[in-house]
Amino acid sequence: MGSTPRPASWEDAALIAQIQEGQTEVYGALVRKYQDRVFNTCWRICGHLEDARDLTQEAFLKGFEHLSEFRGQSGFYTWIYRVAVNLALSHRRTASRRRNVSLDNASGLAGTQAEALAKHTTGDDPAKTASDREMHGCVAKALGALEGDYRAVVVLRDIEGFDYREIGEILEIPPGTVKSRLHRARAAIGEALRSRVATQD
Repeated sequence: MGSTPRPASWEDAALIAQIQEGQTEVYGALVRKYQDRVFNTCWRICGHLEDARDLTQEAFLKGFEHLSEFRGQSGFYTWIYRVAVNLALSHRRTASRRRNVSLDNASGLAGTQAEALAKHTTGDDPAKTASDREMHGCVAKALGALEGDYRAVVVLRDIEGFDYREIGEILEIPPGTVKSRLHRARAAIGEALRSRVATQD
């Protein structure tokens, strides 16, 4: 999978400085810059489309309310992801059982993401995997079956492209724990895919 472009932190810092000086309308620029990626992460973690929209809105609202506390030790995108992921994980733990939107069909987003996950877990050629919609659906289902903490590291690493240090900052865990959870999560997805292949033989 290609690396996800890193945001220009100095641009974010300049916008935040303006907001903290009272130009609150500038916050909209930060929302527009990150809302799609934050929404996708919330969706991938909580598994429900409408809830993901609500969680995304709540994350940016909380971000705005607490922006005076932002000190720049990490990038704004890492900071807002921490808010969003915590909300999504909390929602996933407490939400009552409900029907999830199919992750492999909704909004046309899952193809390249499932391809990336399959690349990590099956070793198949990415071009071949990209043409196999059934495989994409299986990967999405395997992702959905993971516990929230394991799903989060897969989403942040294999879909959003954060490195171990950034994921550790977002989830507030050591990088070594990130690596351990990621290894277990990929192994679980790989096992689900191997089971699918075995049932078709």
